[in-house]
Amino acid sequence: MMYEPDARPDLDGSEGAVRLRVLVVDDAPDVTELLALLMSHAGYEVAMAFSAPEAFDAARAGHFDAVISDIGMPGMNGYQLAEALRALPDYKTTPLIAVTGFTHLEDRERARRAGFDDFLHKPINPSDLLDAVRRLCG
Repeated sequence: MMYEPDARPDLDGSEGAVRLRVLVVDDAPDVTELLALLMSHAGYEVAMAFSAPEAFDAARAGHFDAVISDIGMPGMNGYQLAEALRALPDYKTTPLIAVTGFTHLEDRERARRAGFDDFLHKPINPSDLLDAVRRLCG
């Protein structure tokens, strides 16, 4: 599901520049919608998914420049999603960012092993998320 509340400028401010596409996935709709709104207002083209399988299907259907995912989801969790995405040729180097309530060092290490590039704890600071996406997307 694409989320675009209104027209936003391109990220580099130039006319006709390509907006980066971000996929946000969380099983809590309010969190998904809040993160999508944040990213959209920052100038990103955003798609939302409310489960890991839905996110995986969206990723296979069209390429995203970054994926922001919860970890603790029923069924297929965020670790499994990251591993599945990394197995796709188009997602070998795509930035994956975990946004989760899991806060232990072991969770961070497991996220890295699964393929996440960054790990942010909920509740997140919006500027930390935007900084991570900008840093990882170049």
